[in-house]
Amino acid sequence: MKKSLIIYMVLFALVIVLIMVVDANRPEPISWRPSYKTEEKIPLGLYVLDKEAKTIFKDSKLKKFSVTPYEYITPLYDYDIDNYTEKGTFINIDETNKIDNESVQELLYFVEYGSTVFLSMQDFPKAILDSLKIETSYRYYSTDSLKLTLADKTKNIDKLYYSEGVGFTYFEKLDTLNTLILGYQRLDKKKDVNFIKVPYGNGAFILHTQPAAFTNFHLLKSNHHRYAEQVLSYLPQGNIYWYSKSLIDDQLEGSALRYFLKQPAFKAVYRLGLLCLFIFIFFNARRKQRIVHDIPPVKNTTIDFTKTIGNLYYQEKDHHTIIQKKIIYFLEHIRTVYLIDTSILNNEFVEKLHQKTGKPLEDIEKAVSLIKRHRNSFESSEADVIQINKAIEKLIL
Repeated sequence: MKKSLIIYMVLFALVIVLIMVVDANRPEPISWRPSYKTEEKIPLGLYVLDKEAKTIFKDSKLKKFSVTPYEYITPLYDYDIDNYTEKGTFINIDETNKIDNESVQELLYFVEYGSTVFLSMQDFPKAILDSLKIETSYRYYSTDSLKLTLADKTKNIDKLYYSEGVGFTYFEKLDTLNTLILGYQRLDKKKDVNFIKVPYGNGAFILHTQPAAFTNFHLLKSNHHRYAEQVLSYLPQGNIYWYSKSLIDDQLEGSALRYFLKQPAFKAVYRLGLLCLFIFIFFNARRKQRIVHDIPPVKNTTIDFTKTIGNLYYQEKDHHTIIQKKIIYFLEHIRTVYLIDTSILNNEFVEKLHQKTGKPLEDIEKAVSLIKRHRNSFESSEADVIQINKAIEKLIL
């Protein structure tokens, strides 16, 4: 192994060790990513809510599931009694809607038969909004600090201002005859509806536009947890079906490689190693590539062959055969290109050739005369070859 290569490998190993040491001692920055995952302890995760769920729903039976709502709820329906064998409250807390269309339709059936669905998100399934005759909108405030209040003044907590993770969604149009307003989000004199309950069939939908209120940050900040408790107090007692897409993510991310790639130091070294490997392969492959020899194109030897045959006749002084070949090719060209019969070289032939080619009659008549003379002779001289060749070439057909 070359000495220079050993030096490069040692330097590369030292760089990797240095990166790992520096990164290991660096304080991990706070991630404000809105994950809404029950296992994450970042500010906008649901770890605290997950741990306190049994206390919050102490009078209910809490059931968590990771499959889609369609897969979980459909088996609860009994076709013999035309009803669900279990009823309760479905819960989903997330920044955006991640419920598939089949599950949304199943939730509509589930509520219609007497259950409740609680959704806290900034983007609701369109099918549910259309069924409830509701429209949402967005309002961009000059500041991102909102005051969240409840319509029931006996449940309100003073000075509850939210900024971290809050959204701008509110309910713009409601079915006022059927919708019960439960809460608002306020900024100065602006008051928008953000918490409602809408009856549907024998059940009801409870919709809330500020899922950030249930995150780790706000549940641990001052008395913000009281607002979350008051919102959840509107849910009826009984079975609680908590759907969290993060549980599915946990199962998918269970491999060892995914765990290591979550570590910033390992991830940086992993990427650097792949980059160095690519550079090494690229330059090494170019250096050892075999030389590809130029392959000359196939040469057209037809012209050379023709010249060889012509020189052969000329050297043998077979002038008569040369003239005969010249006449044969000339007449073949006329038959092929101009479709003129060449069996009889008379005045009619001359006239047709003149009309189709536009060549002077004198030149055509001279060439035809030389051809006839050659056919009636048995010997020819070099002068005859030159003469008939000039006559034919003059026509340039």
